[in-house]
Amino acid sequence: MDGEEQQPAHEADVEPVVPSEASESVPRVLSEDPQNLSDVDAFNLLLEMKLKRRRQRPNLPRTVTQLVAEDGSRVYVVGTAHFSDDSKRDVVKTIREVQPDVVVVELCQYRVSMLKMDESTLLREAQELSLEKLQQAVRQNGLMSGLMQMLLLKVSAHITEQLGMAPGGEFREAFKEASKVPFCKFHLGDRPIPVTFKRAIAALSFWQKVRLAWGLCFLSDPISKDDVERCKQKDLLEQMMAEMVGEFPDLHRTIVSERDVYLTYMLRQAARRLELPRASDAEPRKCVPSVVVGVVGMGHVPGIEKNWSTDLNIQEIMTVPPPSISGRVSRLAVKAAFFGLLGYSLYWMGRRTASLVLSLPAAQYCLQRVTEARHK
Repeated sequence: MDGEEQQPAHEADVEPVVPSEASESVPRVLSEDPQNLSDVDAFNLLLEMKLKRRRQRPNLPRTVTQLVAEDGSRVYVVGTAHFSDDSKRDVVKTIREVQPDVVVVELCQYRVSMLKMDESTLLREAQELSLEKLQQAVRQNGLMSGLMQMLLLKVSAHITEQLGMAPGGEFREAFKEASKVPFCKFHLGDRPIPVTFKRAIAALSFWQKVRLAWGLCFLSDPISKDDVERCKQKDLLEQMMAEMVGEFPDLHRTIVSERDVYLTYMLRQAARRLELPRASDAEPRKCVPSVVVGVVGMGHVPGIEKNWSTDLNIQEIMTVPPPSISGRVSRLAVKAAFFGLLGYSLYWMGRRTASLVLSLPAAQYCLQRVTEARHK
């Protein structure tokens, strides 16, 4: 819808939030009979177990960047490569070391289904681009945005086929590990993909769209073993995208820079002080800083660091601008080309079918009888 303002994505909760750094505030209940524990005592018991597992000076992978919020909450941002086993191990290690209260991943509600799919299913889905997927993308994002999404999926499918590895493994590992941490929330931290694609398409001129589509259609360079090893140091998908959008600054702004802002905003929303449970309403409220783990593509880490201490307003980047004149013209041109090609294909198939039918002996005999009847 023209000028439509989208709302930020919310979290997908695994369990209720847990406080952090509160060992002195948690009453010891280990000597109690577990069957006689109250809800508050049971909460405190699980919390104490969690805090014992949390490392105050965690041994973190070098891909982790630590950020501190104004209230003292800590955020550990794991920069990942979407096609790397090393990244999956980094995510698991970080979550186990810091025992977070919240885990935030670079996914939106439109891509959350990948969290519960097994690797073989995802690998097959990533390699198969069907007409049904194209229709779904067009219904969800509109014609131009849907076509652009399918072209980008083609890029991902090309990498998947070359590496034999489904994307998003680090997010699935984060989901599994978060479910093992007592009282840990799981947040979806990326901007909804329809908003990103619609804003990206609106930022390009007609000829820029044609050039970008052409580049994506003919992206088929093989990926060598050296490229696979480079995946462990650099996000290959984001690197390939960066090479393609280098000549399209507006596209880079909408796909990368604006999502940097959105991811930073969602991480800061997650990094808020948490209230400890109380045995009764008469007890004073106690709040403690939280611990957050963010799992994002490493290409977003510099932008998150840059935006961390700045005032952020995400309303502007959540608004889908109305289509420009060139956008309307390009959509009409694509539709005209599609229906023209469809019409020509039907015409060509009709001629071929008619020629084949008329070449049959039975058809030739019938034509001959009709001709003789007309001459009598």
